Amino acid sequence: MKKLILLGTLVLLVACGGVKRTQEALNSGNYTTAINKALKELRNNKTKKGHQRYVLLLEEAFKKNAQRELEQVAFLEREGNPANLETIYKSYQRLKQLQERIDPLLPLPIYDENRNADFDFVNYDSKLIKTKTALSAYLYANASDLLKNAVSKFDYRQAYDELNYLSEINPGYNDTRTLMEEAYEKGLDYVMVELRNDTQQVIPVRLEEELLDFNTFGINNFWAKFHTNPVSDLKYDYSMQLDFKEINISPERVNETQILKEKLVKDGFEYVLDENGNVAKDSLGNDIKVDKFKKVTCDFYRFTQLKTAQIAAKVSFLDLQNGQAINTYPLSSEFIFEHIYANYQGDRRALDNELVALLDLAAVPFPSNEQMVYDAGEDLKARLKDIVRRNNFN
Repeated sequence: MKKLILLGTLVLLVACGGVKRTQEALNSGNYTTAINKALKELRNNKTKKGHQRYVLLLEEAFKKNAQRELEQVAFLEREGNPANLETIYKSYQRLKQLQERIDPLLPLPIYDENRNADFDFVNYDSKLIKTKTALSAYLYANASDLLKNAVSKFDYRQAYDELNYLSEINPGYNDTRTLMEEAYEKGLDYVMVELRNDTQQVIPVRLEEELLDFNTFGINNFWAKFHTNPVSDLKYDYSMQLDFKEINISPERVNETQILKEKLVKDGFEYVLDENGNVAKDSLGNDIKVDKFKKVTCDFYRFTQLKTAQIAAKVSFLDLQNGQAINTYPLSSEFIFEHIYANYQGDRRALDNELVALLDLAAVPFPSNEQMVYDAGEDLKARLKDIVRRNNFN
C-alpha cells in the first residue's frame, strides 16, 4: 500500500511539473515551447481529465502565438521591403503548419466550461502563394544581379544560396537550375595537389595513389575541388603540397633471448609404508599412494623478428592568388613489424602455457621495404585526411 501511495505521489508530481513548465513557457512568451509540450501530452490521451489544464494552455498559447506572428507580418508588410518577404513567408508557413498539427486532435473538450477549445483556424494558402510568388521573383532577381556583378567567389556562393532556397520553395522556377550550376562553378575553389619525394626511398605506387585519391577521403568541402592531375587551362586558387622529407627503414633484426625454466612435475607415485614396512591401508582397506615429483629443466629460446619504418613529411597550403603560404602541418608515421617464435632444448614440461604456445610458431619472411613504407603510410593517410578536413579554404 505504501508503495502504491508513493508511486501515485510521484506520478502526480511529474504531471504537475509538466503543467508548470508549460505555464512558465506560456508566461515568458515561448509560445512554441508551450504548444509543443501541450500537444505532446494531449496526443497520448486528449480526453483524460488530468490533461484538461493542457487543453486550456494550448488554447491560450495558440491564440497568443497567432496574434504575435500576424502583428509581425503586418508590420513587415507595411514596411514594403522585399528583403522581408522570406520572413513573412516563413511566418505564414509556421501558422499553417501549427494548425495542421492541432487539427487531428479536435475537438478538445473543456469539461468544466461545457465547451470545446476554440481555435480560430485561418486558410493561409492564398497568402502563402502570393508571398511565395513575390519572394521567388525577389530571390531570382537578387541572385541574377549577384551573378552579373560578382567580383569575388563569395558573391557567386551567395547567389547559389539564394537560388538553392528558391529551388526549394519553388522548384522549376525559370532557369534556376542553370543559374545554380553557373554560380557553383564560378564559386568553386580549385586546389592543385602535388606529392614530392625528397627522400632516397621509393614511395609505393599504391600508397601514392591512395594518398592522392580524395574521393576515398570523404572530404565534405562543398566549395573546393582537388586536382591531382592539373588541367592546363584552369586557373587554380590554391596549391597543396605533400612533401616526403624522410623515410627511414631499419635493418632486419632477429633478437634471441634464452630463458632457463625449472618446474616440479608429477612423476608417478609410491606407496606409503606403515611402521612395520608394509603398505599402509586407508579406512576402506585400499593401498595408500602419494604422488612422486621430480625437477625438470628446459632451455627456452625466444626469437623476435623486428623491422621498423618511419616517415616524416609535411603538408603545405599556398594561396596562388597572392603567393602567400596559408598553413604548414608536419606529418609523421611509424610502422613496426614484430614477430615472435621459439624453440627449446630439454623437458618442455618445465614451460608455462604461454611459452609453449610460441613453440608452434616459426620464422616468417620479413616484409619488403616497399611494404613497410606502405604500412607506415596507412596512418599517414588518416592524418592527412584530418588536416584537409580542418583546412577550410572558404
